[in-house]
Amino acid sequence: MNVGRGTLGVIAGVLMVALAAVGHLLSPPAFDPPPLSTSPQFRDLPPQPAAEVRPVARTDRFRTETLLVPAKNETLKATIRAPLSPGRHPAMVFVQGSGSGDGGEFTQQAEWLARAGVVTLAYDKRTVGYSFRSRDFGLLADDALRMLRVLRGRPDVDPARAGLWGVSEGGWVVPIAAARDPQAAFVVLVSSPNVSPLRQVAWALNEQLLRLHAPTGVRDLLTRAMGGVGFDFLRYDGGPALRGITQPVLALYGTDDPSIPFVESTETLTRALTESGNADYTIRFLAGADHAMRIRGGTYAPDYLPTLANWMKDLPHTARPSVAIAGATPVQRFEAADVPAAPWWGGSTILWLTLCLAAVGYVAAPVTEMVVRLRGRDLRLQARMEATVQLWPSIRRRLRRMAWTGLGELAAVLAFITLIVLFSVNQAGAWPAVQAGWLVVRLLALLMLVQTVTTFAAVTGGLRDGWEPTPWQKSVLAGVLGGTALLLLTAAYYGLFAFPW
Repeated sequence: MNVGRGTLGVIAGVLMVALAAVGHLLSPPAFDPPPLSTSPQFRDLPPQPAAEVRPVARTDRFRTETLLVPAKNETLKATIRAPLSPGRHPAMVFVQGSGSGDGGEFTQQAEWLARAGVVTLAYDKRTVGYSFRSRDFGLLADDALRMLRVLRGRPDVDPARAGLWGVSEGGWVVPIAAARDPQAAFVVLVSSPNVSPLRQVAWALNEQLLRLHAPTGVRDLLTRAMGGVGFDFLRYDGGPALRGITQPVLALYGTDDPSIPFVESTETLTRALTESGNADYTIRFLAGADHAMRIRGGTYAPDYLPTLANWMKDLPHTARPSVAIAGATPVQRFEAADVPAAPWWGGSTILWLTLCLAAVGYVAAPVTEMVVRLRGRDLRLQARMEATVQLWPSIRRRLRRMAWTGLGELAAVLAFITLIVLFSVNQAGAWPAVQAGWLVVRLLALLMLVQTVTTFAAVTGGLRDGWEPTPWQKSVLAGVLGGTALLLLTAAYYGLFAFPW
């Protein structure tokens, strides 16, 4: 019994509508952060005082020292750059942002500051107790304090002027360290989120997708995936640590930073410091600076290093400036909102279980066929040779194409997410690439659906015409069709069949 292409097209269309409805019913509430109502103080900031950005004399020669510092469960390499001029100098420990890395990323800043008369220490981030899935900000804070104690013990460092500097994720680490050690002289926060990690990542995702002009469905896919992640550190509340800071604070933000909700980050910081009675804070917004205080990923913003050096070297005079918040006017379009938590069926455990089951189904097909061939001809296959010769090769080709399409869909989704990450750094030419990538992902999902319908129709027609598949053929059919069905349901949950298409 043959089914016409028109009928198959109608069936595929009905199933696509059904999958879109299933995805809508199973999905968590939509992530739709509201526009931010900016408080009046951020609408027209005063310019940064000229004394803060005055030229810094950088005439000191410096030496570079490398040492190993024992930490919990491992030893960390640290690099110190110290001016050769006599006397005791202000000093600072660099605390890294997220991800693995070494202290070499701070070389340019450290050498600039060393020539300006500041001792700096940059160290490699720990690898034990820090991973993509799990991280302990308190453990990282202990590492930073160990490095600070190394600096304070040097004869060329003034212990009363030795403090901590943290960027991005370091903005959750440094406040913990400062609250634990009141002897830390100061705190510098660069691109510090201050909101929870989940809110920061969600805000950054929304902001970057808006800048990339990505379709709404891209945000739905990524936020549904985020909602299913069960990493405990994503819910970290940095408020208590911020309220524990008693030292002078310098916070620097770039107005072109797509990763930090800088207005809400500033409000969170000032509110926490005010609640604890700490009025010694200086917050500056640097025009055109990005997350790393650079201009479009190139050179540092002109006022960044002078502001940092002048503030540190002039303490305690600069601890409480004439104007607390100044610089270029920041524009934050949307609030930093939490991603809705996924239901149990949208959690990462269920996702991985689904993908593993689909993979098992795909792998079972060639393995089963190989085993049968090694064991010799199937007696039932010989008995029904005519029907099998006519039907099975065609069905087997369809099943192979289905398996390759399913694997291709998974690869396309991973490649598309990588594309989004790359373009979040450099957005030149992003729009056509993002649109094309999203179209490929959805077309592959549609192709999986069409292949499933046509293969199922071929199998059904064969059964009605008298074909009796052997046990190993049944296992191959169940594996590939079942695996693809799981992938189709997963694609429906993540909105790949949603309308408008």
